[in-house]
Amino acid sequence: MKRESVTEKILDTKRLKGWSWKEITKKIDPKQSPIFLTAGLLGQMKLTPQQAAKTAKLFGLGKLEEKLLAETPYRGSLPPGPPTDPLIYRFYELVQVYGTTWKELIQEEFGDGIMSAIDFNMTMERLPDPKGDRVKIVMTGKFLDYKRY
Repeated sequence: MKRESVTEKILDTKRLKGWSWKEITKKIDPKQSPIFLTAGLLGQMKLTPQQAAKTAKLFGLGKLEEKLLAETPYRGSLPPGPPTDPLIYRFYELVQVYGTTWKELIQEEFGDGIMSAIDFNMTMERLPDPKGDRVKIVMTGKFLDYKRY
């Protein structure tokens, strides 16, 4: 069995039950970030054994599927090349337009290195606005210096 099959089962059950990702997070692990747990359910993060067991029960998954949820995944779910989904493409566009600016400003402030996507937090919220609600995404990642060797 492949991990993608587990993701499809999760998505099918979510559709049939009409659940939101926030509802699912509350049922599996209310202390976990909904962003992180959703990424795990979509196959991009490793769930704890306890989270995997609760997920298996909630979604009617078998033991093998439960074990797959707790294994280190092969990350990177997007096909090669620019994404075609308009919402995902806008993030790609942000990196194309602002990527070099972010790099310059981060390295000017912190030095030669990167922002970790492993030691990382992200939050998302809806901000009401009379001209149309806005999406607020805050990302924080540990700065990692490039090491000389």
